[in-house]
Parts: sequence; C-alpha cells; structure tokens
Amino acid sequence: MPKPHWLLIPLRCLTHLGTWLLAVLVAFEEWGWEPLQRVLARIGRWPGFRWIEGFVRSLPPWAALALFVLPSLTLLPIKLLALWAMGHGHVGLGMLIILGAKVVGTAVLARLFTLTRPALMQLHWFAWLYQRWVGFKEPLLVRVRASWPWRAARAIKRRLGTRWRVWWRGHTPPGPGA
Repeated sequence: MPKPHWLLIPLRCLTHLGTWLLAVLVAFEEWGWEPLQRVLARIGRWPGFRWIEGFVRSLPPWAALALFVLPSLTLLPIKLLALWAMGHGHVGLGMLIILGAKVVGTAVLARLFTLTRPALMQLHWFAWLYQRWVGFKEPLLVRVRASWPWRAARAIKRRLGTRWRVWWRGHTPPGPGA
C-alpha cells in the first residue's frame, strides 16, 4: 500500500534541514582547513619541527593512518572536560573549550593530512573513501557558497578586512628610512 503524500512532507523537511546542517559543518571545516594548515606549516619550518615533519612524511601507510586518527582520540577527553564544565554551570567555559578544541583539532588534522596524504592514498580503501567524500562535498559546498548567508558573510569579511588593514596602517610605526 503506498504511503500518503502528506507523510513525506516532514521527511523531506528533515532531510533538507539535515543537509544544510551538514553543509554548515563542512563549510566550517573547509573555511578553517587551509588557513589553519598554513599556520602550522609556518611553524613546521622552525628548527626542530622540520625534522618532525620529515619523519611524518616518511611514515608507511598504516602508521600514517594511526597518526592521522590520533588527534581525534586525544580531543575526546578535552570535549568530556568541556561537558563536565557545562554540567557544573560553566557553560561559557565549556563552549570556549569546545571551540578551542575544534580550531586546534582542525589545524592539526589539516596539517597531518597534508603531510600523510601520499601515504594514506596508498591504502586503496582510504583513497576510495576519500574520492567519494570529495564527490559528495564539492557539490554541497557549491550550494553553500551560492547561498545568501554565505555571500553576505563573505562581503562582511571583506569589509572587516579592509577596515583592519586601514586601521593597522594608521597604527604601525614607520619603517627605517621613512
């Protein structure tokens, strides 16, 4: 017996809402991935860190996978600490801990992925999943980037960046010979 059409409306609404929530999550990850990875790449050029990055790049596929998964596991106790803080009335502190863990975790994961990607792609199942993920993520990001909230946020970001540069030029001492 076919389902009545009116039963599909709530299901479609939930699917649409879930897609947009996932899109926001993916957009946040995408927004932070490259800039945070670049910050850690600069740190990776410091003496001592170059050796660590070289070691990470030389790992075989399974060791690279273990290292890639490690940050997610180490963030779990930090997130539990945040939940404990929230449970004891420190909601702001808990949210700051979660936000900080998200930013640091994204930065570390992005850098590790950049360093271990050649080794990870040697694992056929990982390469297959990665290609499927990219195939799913790219059309989703196209929809998000075409949306009104995304375009408005980009315009605000540009304006704030321009204001910051103008302010910074006005408050920076002149260089030598000026």
